[in-house]
Amino acid sequence: MTIRTILVDDEKLATQGLALRLAAHEDVEIIDTCQNGREAIRSIKTNKPDLVFLDIQMPGFDGFSVVQGLMEVEPPLFVFVTAYSDHALKAFETDAVDYLMKPVEESRLADTLDRVRQRLTEKRGIEEVDRLKEVIAEIAPDSVETLTDGGEQVSSNRFEKLINIKDRGQIFRVDVDTIELIEAAGDYMVIKTGDNSLVLRETMKDLERRLDPRRFQRVHRSTIVNLDLVKEVKPHTNGECFLVLQSNAQVKVSRSYRDVVARFVH
Repeated sequence: MTIRTILVDDEKLATQGLALRLAAHEDVEIIDTCQNGREAIRSIKTNKPDLVFLDIQMPGFDGFSVVQGLMEVEPPLFVFVTAYSDHALKAFETDAVDYLMKPVEESRLADTLDRVRQRLTEKRGIEEVDRLKEVIAEIAPDSVETLTDGGEQVSSNRFEKLINIKDRGQIFRVDVDTIELIEAAGDYMVIKTGDNSLVLRETMKDLERRLDPRRFQRVHRSTIVNLDLVKEVKPHTNGECFLVLQSNAQVKVSRSYRDVVARFVH
């Protein structure tokens, strides 16, 4: 998988330095470089890259203006690169893959590219299934439902490993392996790890798409549990039960979701 990439920065030395670091990653192909926001918008619309490394502070159109200028087209993945940390919150609000500080460290760049590869793999898998469904719909309409089920299995192979959560004026990078419990509160999700609780502004439906369904399952209309962190199942009345998590928190499983518990009983 080749990652077609555009670099955008008004400082030529910064672009050259980033290009040198990216050269160590064989799957990254730099297809263009731009020195301002207007050039970037034209190049992105013309070349349709997979990834854009985007400086924030540039004369004229800044990095955020570039993102806004692409609202009418399908945008690429963005990684913001800047010398100033005070733009981090706004950067993650644009659903950027990451936010890198200049000078870019090689280890941080490698982590960022791993996240890019993960998102692209999931995106391309979904696009391929959609294309196949369109073809099948024309020649064998009755087979579309079967294909949809298979496509969901393929795309479930890769999901988010880190989730960026803006809470209390800070950005927390949460390893999904540490998430025990997720509870819905309107348009907000309360993400609970063993020693912390964070609030994420996102719907449960959208969050479920980002998490591996083989591990994260609903046990109630407004509750998702990490099944890998369940240490005990306690039967209750009326077909209900409680799951005891690693932190000793107990979560009630409603009868509607009792099939989730079946995997623990052999």
